[in-house]
Order: sequence, then C-alpha cells, then structure tokens
Amino acid sequence: MLAVVWSSLALHGASAQIESFGDAEVVGNRMAPWIGDLDGMVERRVIRVLVPYSRTLYFFDGAEPRGISYEIMRDFETELNRSVARGHLRTEVAFIPTTRDRLIPALEDGQGDVIAANLTITAERSERVAFTTPLGRNVRELLISHADAAVPAGWAELGGQTVMVHGDSSYFEHLLAVNRGLVGRGMPPIKIQEAPGHFETEDILEMVNAGLVDYTIADSYLASLWAQVFDRIRVRPELALSEGNSVAFAVRKTSPELNAVLDEFLAKRRTGTLHGNMLINRYYRNLRFVTNATAEAERARFRELTELFRDNADEYGLDWLMIMAQGFQESRLDHSVISPAGAVGVMQLLPTTAADMGVDDVTVLEDNVLAGVRYVRYLIDNFFDEPALEPSERLLFALAAYNAGPGRVRQMRQAAAERGLDRNLWFNNVERIAAERIGRETVQYVANIYKYYVAYRLIVEQDLISEAGVQ
Repeated sequence: MLAVVWSSLALHGASAQIESFGDAEVVGNRMAPWIGDLDGMVERRVIRVLVPYSRTLYFFDGAEPRGISYEIMRDFETELNRSVARGHLRTEVAFIPTTRDRLIPALEDGQGDVIAANLTITAERSERVAFTTPLGRNVRELLISHADAAVPAGWAELGGQTVMVHGDSSYFEHLLAVNRGLVGRGMPPIKIQEAPGHFETEDILEMVNAGLVDYTIADSYLASLWAQVFDRIRVRPELALSEGNSVAFAVRKTSPELNAVLDEFLAKRRTGTLHGNMLINRYYRNLRFVTNATAEAERARFRELTELFRDNADEYGLDWLMIMAQGFQESRLDHSVISPAGAVGVMQLLPTTAADMGVDDVTVLEDNVLAGVRYVRYLIDNFFDEPALEPSERLLFALAAYNAGPGRVRQMRQAAAERGLDRNLWFNNVERIAAERIGRETVQYVANIYKYYVAYRLIVEQDLISEAGVQ
C-alpha cells in the first residue's frame, strides 16, 4: 500500500517550510482545488489537512506548530514513510486551519483531503463524507455547569436559564428539540446563547469555569478531560442530550485508499491507547485560563464603572462593553494596580502615553479611562482606518496593538496576506501570525477580552430583563 510522508509544512508556515515545496507557483498549484485518492496525492506530493484552529488541536506557539491533530498526523507521516521508497521525493502535508462550519464544505470542494478534527459521526454527515475508525466511542452530549450554578433535576428546570453552545453544533439542534418539548408542555424554554463563530468547545468550557457562563453542553470525552483541568466546572452525566456517538477524522467518499491507511494508523491513537493518553495529558493540562469577570465583587465594580466607560466610549465612537472588557483584562477594573513597568490604573497606561493623549494625571480614575479610550481611538484612526476593515475588526486590531504595539500588528497583517490569510480579520487569521511571531501573549490578550465582552453583554441583557420585570 502506498504511504505518505508527513512534514511540519503549514500553508501559513515559515518561508523555510514553503521552500520545501519549491517556488510559489508550485505551492499555489498544489493548494488549488483538487479531488482524488491517495495515489494522486502521492503523485502531487501533497496531502492537505483541514484543522480547526484551536489551543489544543492545532496552533502555533512561536514558530512551532503544536496540538493534538498536528502531532497525530506528524506521527502518521513518520510511520507511513517507512513503507515508501521514493528517494528524496517526499509527499508533503499542508495544514489548512478552517473554521468548523467550513470543514466539510472545504473537503467536498477539494480544498483539503483530510479533516483532522473531533467530528461527531452523524447520519447527515455520513452522507457527505467517509469517517475513519473512531478516535472515541460511546460519546454522550452532557450538560456542564459552573460549580455555583443551580443543579437541575431535569431539562425542565433549565427553562428560563441560559445555555451557551456553538450555533453550528449538534448541541444547538438537540437543545432546540428539548425546547420544542418544553413549549409543547406549556413550560418556559431554555435560553440558547450562541457562542461566537471562532469559539471552540474548550473556550465555552473555560468561560463556564471562570463563572462567565453558567451552563453549556460538551461531548462526554471532552467533559471528562476538561474536568481534570477546570476545577470549577461540574459534569452532569444524568442530563444527556444524546448518547452512543462516535468522533473521528474524515475524508472524501472518493478516497477509500486514504481512508484505509488512516484507519490502520488511527486505531493506535484513539483515546485509551498509550499514544492517545500521552497526547491528552500534554495538551489538556497547564493551560492559561480567563479570570472570573462576573463574581459578585467584580460584577459590583462593573456596575459602578458602567457610566464612566459608556460616556467616554460613546464620545469616541467605541463599543463601551469591549473597552470595559479590556479594562478587566488589564487590571480587573482595579485602579490601584501599578505594573512593574510603571503602567498605571484601570487601563494600565504609562504616564507618557497618557500625556500623548492629552491627559496629565493618569492616577485620576476618570482621566485614566479617558486616556485609555483616546489611545484606542488613536490606534484605530492612525493604523486601522481602512474601508476594507469592518468597525469590529478595527477595534480588535487596535486592542492587539494596545498590547503588542501598532507597528508589530501592521507587520503581522502584511505577513498574513503573504501567507494567503485574510489580513482584515483578526481571529483565525492575523492572530495565527501573532502566535507564530510573538507567542501566545497577544493572542490570549485579545481572546480573553472577547470572552469578557460576551460575559458583560450577558450581564447587561439580564439587567435589562430584570428592570423590565420590575416595571
């Protein structure tokens, strides 16, 4: 059987990696849409792997690609290369990070050859793709709650409560089915909060752990793994949306030879095997977590500062909730904080930066927030004021520049364009260059702010509902 060599080449990888493919024209031809089986891939000397960009499945840490999907497929290269003798001609593999809603369409369109993600095998998906041997079996979709959230005896007790899930997930569809049953019995439905499109299940579980969200749904294997990491989530095995599921990689139905090779290999990498458990321990531990932005003390501070942030952000045309979320990331909204570098107050500004924004005394809370808002506005107007950029993206780039510097962000946008990524999108695009060039700090900075933003938005919605009830 033909076998394939796996390399660390990534479509958006370093120039040295691209050189292993030859010139840019060759790279482009190999990345063009194509549909075929393993023999054609060996002839083309490339296998394209579609992966969700994730802190655990596939990501860059500095110049190094990492993640469970990356390591599994790197081992796949090594093992299969032993049965291939083609001299110095190697079949390279290109990782193509893709959002979850595009994984199957991209495979069908010939933009990739393998989906290396934790896809649940469903009847609908099985009509479109061929799944490999499962990496996990007997998977249940379980309710996950924060440690301090009320423990429901059944789904009916969740009526009126908010559960956050991804809108493209099977969790969403199954919750809709539960709601139809509740409404049919004259009971209040569950409030389904759709997570932002770039969120993975791990991101939502992290938010539950931090108290930003009370409830979510997760596959049982993910719930078990993350329960060992997040000490403030509680798995509710008695409340399952569905049972008996399996998760696997996938290929096109027209690639049976590739499927057979993967089946043989992945049987030794599933959960419960030595290799599978080693990868789980490596990537589901020692992670950086977001902080609780909705604990009572922080919630009270949020409400105390709401008017200050709203007034200043509105004056400069900014989303006040996002700027407040930035303030929490910088200082937990604590004006007494002074960094070792001399940054002061809620917005953690250097006095020199504040002076450039026309603020003389950064130790005054009101002036500190004003200086921070003016600086974000300055970054947008001077570095990201482009018609091609959506207002929300301008703000995300400004937040990244607040942390890493505008010059760096501008360089990373250019690098993203050179790698075939969208220079006008932060998440899943320019952030990948940031992770490669400067590590996880700025990536985590922006991601955390966005999570706090989602949490604050929920607080505001809940307050509005409460006020309406009182009236």
